[in-house]
Amino acid sequence: MTFDRIDLKILDILQRDATVPVARIAEQVGLSQTPCWKRIRKHEEAGVIRARVALLNPDAFGLSLTAFVMVEAVEHTADWRASFLAAVEALEPVRDVYRLAGAYDFLLRVVVPDMASFDRFYESLTATVRLRSVNSVFALEAVRTTTSLPLSEPQAG
Repeated sequence: MTFDRIDLKILDILQRDATVPVARIAEQVGLSQTPCWKRIRKHEEAGVIRARVALLNPDAFGLSLTAFVMVEAVEHTADWRASFLAAVEALEPVRDVYRLAGAYDFLLRVVVPDMASFDRFYESLTATVRLRSVNSVFALEAVRTTTSLPLSEPQAG
């Protein structure tokens, strides 16, 4: 899918604040409301806009510990991968799962209230699926986080 300068502006506005009214977005990108709304709908239908969500502060819910868990697979088969993904899907603290290239096979972002909760998560993970190794690091502070993508305007050729 290709995006023109107006698409990129619309998408950038929405990814930073999905509550901005269509009228204001249209004004900012130089369109009337209907064409702007049609572009937004087109991107939703195409899956470019995956969801519109509210981002919550984890500290407000006592979820003050973020861990990054690197997992090395015990084997590299479709069956093992399916069982691993099913196991992590069932674990509520797992927020993100990335398949990696390199020394580790998967990276999990885990959010829990405290170290005791992390230990329970770890016990559940290792009891559910066979792993070659697990290496966890803990965030001391979220210095910078963002959910927005680095959108840039198309370059002139």
